[in-house]
Amino acid sequence: QVQLVESGGGLVQAGGSLRLSCVASGSIFSLNAMGWYRQAPGKQRELVASISSGGNTVYADSLKGRFTISRDNAKNTVYLQMNSLKAEDTAVYYCNGAVSSSPVEPQYIYWGQGTQVAVSS
Repeated sequence: QVQLVESGGGLVQAGGSLRLSCVASGSIFSLNAMGWYRQAPGKQRELVASISSGGNTVYADSLKGRFTISRDNAKNTVYLQMNSLKAEDTAVYYCNGAVSSSPVEPQYIYWGQGTQVAVSS
């Protein structure tokens, strides 16, 4: 069993910053790509950013320059630094991770429960 737990969400004024964290725990042999997604009310879940185990990153075009994804492999943790927040960034933010629980098992994608980010204008 693998668990991903997000933290760091909250209410912030427009222009402010937040740093989200997501810790993976449980039966982890290897933790590969990790990512952040978000879902605003009435909208589909969308990719925010992803990062490989080697540190290669991918961002949604609209968020480049404001959001930064990083990870600490020793802590099985991925971070999302969000700066210059806007009202339209309001959403539930989810992390996911591609995990192999043993050398012979394929990787599966696990999701956290989400953390709410609300940006007031």
